[in-house]
Amino acid sequence: MKKTMRKAAGVIVGLALAGTLGAAGVAEAQAQPSVAAPAVDRAGAGGSTVEAPASVVAELKAATTRARASLAPSARVICYAAHVQDIGWQSAVCDGSVAGTTGQSRRMEALAISTSGVGGVCADAHLADIGWQGWACGRDGDVVTVGTTGQSRRMEALGVQVGTGSVGAQAHVEGYGWLGSVSGNPVYVGTTGQSRRMEAVRVWV
Repeated sequence: MKKTMRKAAGVIVGLALAGTLGAAGVAEAQAQPSVAAPAVDRAGAGGSTVEAPASVVAELKAATTRARASLAPSARVICYAAHVQDIGWQSAVCDGSVAGTTGQSRRMEALAISTSGVGGVCADAHLADIGWQGWACGRDGDVVTVGTTGQSRRMEALGVQVGTGSVGAQAHVEGYGWLGSVSGNPVYVGTTGQSRRMEAVRVWV
């Protein structure tokens, strides 16, 4: 009898754990764009039309140059800057630092990215009422921007691909907090079909 009860308790605990992991899995499951990521060397590919201001572009390029110089001329570097609700463009950060905000209930609206030593970058954003925006690509040293500004539109998910090697990313999402980090090439973070805003992101190469 005791053995049967222990077995039943184990099954219940197992089911509860599976339910919890299942919910986490749903939170992190990414619907990928119907159009596969293009070859990164196709600079300017994709449907994104948003552009970061010249000051943001200059700051991102400078941050990428500084980060590369502090490591090695051939170092793999990715720098990025987020456009955030009621804040606008934030300062550039690099290599796994947090862009966006946490604990403030502010939506990310756009992200600008610059790379060095990875053969360029492509990015795609999933946006409220639009869906996947379309891939935008640039070579190392270019600045690629996805999302929107001036439309009060939340970014819900992000896809990133680099020219060589792998890329990692992690998203902070409304109602969930930080989702699990992912790595590969391309990678997708955030959620789709849940109307949840991305609030912050980390990217590294």
